[in-house]
Amino acid sequence: MAETKREIERKYEAEAGDRTKLPDLTKASGVASVEDRGVTELDAVYYDTPDLRLAADSLTLRRRTGGADAGWHLKFPVASGIRDEIRAPLSDTLPHALAGLLRSRVRDADVVPVVRLRSSRAVRHLHAEDGTMLAELSLDTVRAERLSGPGEGATAAWTEIEVELADDADEAVLDAVEKRLKKAGIRPSSAPSKLARALEETVPEKGKGGAGKAAVTRAVKEARRTAAAEPRDDVPAGKRIAKQARGKDADGPAGEAAPPSGSAGAAVLAYAQAQRDALVALDPAVRRDLPDSVHQMRVACRRLRSAFKTYRKVLDRNVTDPIGAELKWLAGELGLARDQEVLVARLRALLDDTPRPLLLGPLRNRLRTWDSARSGGIRRRTLAALDAKRYLVLLDALDALLADPPLRKAAGRPAEDVLPKAVLKDHARLAAAVDHALALDPGHDRDVALHEARKAAKRARYAAEAAVPTLGKPAKKLAARVKAVQSLLGDHQDSVVARDALRTLAVQAYSAGENAFTWGLLYGREEAAAAAGERELPDVWAAAAHPDL
Repeated sequence: MAETKREIERKYEAEAGDRTKLPDLTKASGVASVEDRGVTELDAVYYDTPDLRLAADSLTLRRRTGGADAGWHLKFPVASGIRDEIRAPLSDTLPHALAGLLRSRVRDADVVPVVRLRSSRAVRHLHAEDGTMLAELSLDTVRAERLSGPGEGATAAWTEIEVELADDADEAVLDAVEKRLKKAGIRPSSAPSKLARALEETVPEKGKGGAGKAAVTRAVKEARRTAAAEPRDDVPAGKRIAKQARGKDADGPAGEAAPPSGSAGAAVLAYAQAQRDALVALDPAVRRDLPDSVHQMRVACRRLRSAFKTYRKVLDRNVTDPIGAELKWLAGELGLARDQEVLVARLRALLDDTPRPLLLGPLRNRLRTWDSARSGGIRRRTLAALDAKRYLVLLDALDALLADPPLRKAAGRPAEDVLPKAVLKDHARLAAAVDHALALDPGHDRDVALHEARKAAKRARYAAEAAVPTLGKPAKKLAARVKAVQSLLGDHQDSVVARDALRTLAVQAYSAGENAFTWGLLYGREEAAAAAGERELPDVWAAAAHPDL
């Protein structure tokens, strides 16, 4: 079973061997005593794909022996100096719980040992006046060996200092300790992690040039050049699909040069790359069931699919349409949990806002039973979708599209000429949908038409957001105004769905011999809320009806 620990630490350069002299840390604000905890020997093997996909995204996977936390450790960056460390018990093979979290990046590639780090760690605990532990300071003497890839067999050695915040301690103590260290001439490390430094120190001489993110990038490029030079018998299915989908009538041949900076092609591909990166990054967050992760991953699917539709004059739809269909499938699988969560929260809020004398029957128990029956297998279905081969094929197809984009003639034109026309076309589509819905009488047909208008609003909003880097404030303003329309229409659709659920709950309650009065009352309130939204729509739409691009 894996567990997660939030790791907040800072790293510093140290003199080799025993030459580093630590200052008196009891003079750091808040630190009353320093406890020497002795020396621990650590032996860690770091794993990655041969082309270092994990290192490229600042992830580290290691199997470590020695110390109190021996086992498998997978670290995800959260912010500068902050990482989530997910731990699993020591075993000979990579635990399944961690393998799943790597799937969107690793896919079908092997995970192999790339670096071995053996460290002698001299540990000191920093305590407050009341004995509470504030931080752990480690003086690490590190010996690195490259186990595979460019520089295989190369070694390196260095000494560094780590200061890690204790659980629930105030981060201000790190500032205080850093102040003392700097006064003693000890400077922050230029390498973000031991692995990053090891990759830099053991890369072939021509690839060196300083520690830090740039050094990791160089090491990754060197590894990928080596991997690309090796003969391959397989081609990922997603790449085959992307190539097969190319039509003979496409305006831009496969393999042509990247679109120039400032062109429509460059703008659209930058937006598509950002959404692809979001999909990959959010995958492990969804598996970890982090707040809002499912929703954000579904939004990335929708934004990408919407961009393919909006910018069909830039990217050939013979390639993007099949990928868009797969994005629709994935968004649908992700949406099941989110839609149920939103619906139940809405129904609970209705109950909370109802005066107690009008709450008749075991309402919350009935809602809980209904929710359990609907949501029991939803999370399993979401995880099954992420574990499916179909999902990996989709990710491969996106990568293939970005690596070899199916550009049309408009892709080479200036972005400020091409993007406004595409945004305005989607806006006109939204205007037609709103006018059609408002022309209908209240009822089922209008509800359906308003739902279609909501989808059109979402597409117009995403189109405007994609154009913000090119068009600036006018596109940003339009996106905000269309978002207001989308929100109003979204609330209306939520009311339609809620009324359907309330009717089901009323029928179930009546069939069980319970009083169904309150469910009917809530149905009426939702009906009134939807009608109020329909009356408000013309004014909200008026604010967004005249784009100025």
